[in-house]
Amino acid sequence: MKKKIAIIGAGIAGLTLANLIKKKSEYDFMLYEKQDSLSLEEGYGIQLSTNSVKILNDIGFNEINDEKIFHPKGLNFYNIQNKKICDLDLSQFNSDTTKYTTLQRSTLIEFLKDDVYTQHLRFGKSIKEVSELKGKVFIKFEDNTNDLVDIVVGADGIFSNTRSFFESKKNEPKFKKAIAVRTMLNSKSELNIDDEKINLMMGKNCHIVIYPVNKKKELNFVCIIRNNKYEPDNIKSLVDKVISQNSNLEKILNGELKSWPLYSTSKILPSSNSKVFYIGDAFNGFLPTLAQGAGQSIESAYELFNLISEDKSDIQNTYYQERSKRVKIVRKRSNLNFFAFHLSSSIMQTIRNFFIKFFVKRKTFVNSYLGTIYKN
Repeated sequence: MKKKIAIIGAGIAGLTLANLIKKKSEYDFMLYEKQDSLSLEEGYGIQLSTNSVKILNDIGFNEINDEKIFHPKGLNFYNIQNKKICDLDLSQFNSDTTKYTTLQRSTLIEFLKDDVYTQHLRFGKSIKEVSELKGKVFIKFEDNTNDLVDIVVGADGIFSNTRSFFESKKNEPKFKKAIAVRTMLNSKSELNIDDEKINLMMGKNCHIVIYPVNKKKELNFVCIIRNNKYEPDNIKSLVDKVISQNSNLEKILNGELKSWPLYSTSKILPSSNSKVFYIGDAFNGFLPTLAQGAGQSIESAYELFNLISEDKSDIQNTYYQERSKRVKIVRKRSNLNFFAFHLSSSIMQTIRNFFIKFFVKRKTFVNSYLGTIYKN
């Protein structure tokens, strides 16, 4: 009899796992999403390094409409006044079939949902209670429907509700005293940047990332600002701190902005149930300063899928050990970037810029710092 898998959460991690199961195995599965529809907001850009593109190509991503994605030529480093520091060639990590890719999140979700939307995706599903029944997991939802499954996969984000039903140890995400604001640009505006590259501007207690998300070169603009509180009704005073460092940003940051607080989980905790696994941010959420949020969601889904498919004993421990090693590497680099990008002292900024220029020319360092992540 086929094993059945319940995937809780239809974000990038959950949808990736669903596609892998659908296209590359004989397992039964159902994907449960608590919202009434998928989030297909157009403006949200994401970056996919070659580690995640290789996995997605295995389920057909290489056939996606080429007009809806972009392959940046590199990464430019600037100070907040838009003075270029140096650049990094990202193509060194590419191959003929796997290239560093930027796109709108909605484009990836549309691709991932196509083969599972009708038969394998159920909306408005919030877990009410769980129990064990005949060696399986019995899930009862708030709408009084239920499912009896062999494996439960929590893919419901950093504030995972699934964890609250299965885990006694809490792993509450911590507010990192930083706010993200974003918008979309149809042109470079007043900024002197290369719209075929990813552009990183570093300022006092803030940094900005701008990159194209399609062949039309629509630009995703994200600004991360250090602040002790998140007050969504007071974003203007927050962005004024950035504008004061570069007046050319005024037109952009006085436009329509969306904002959210940044959280991360400091602990990496294993599942206490051999039948329950966590992927993506539900396993561990980290800061976006290495642009690996989507990539690690995809990777974790792939790792778990392979272990389940091999049907080896002690899958839970193997998955936890392998995923933990990977998360620790990404988290360490993300935290270092978060610190380095936001230096407030002009002296420290000068020292940082010197070392960035020095290290991006050292292939050994670049391969160690980024290649370890991108070429997994």
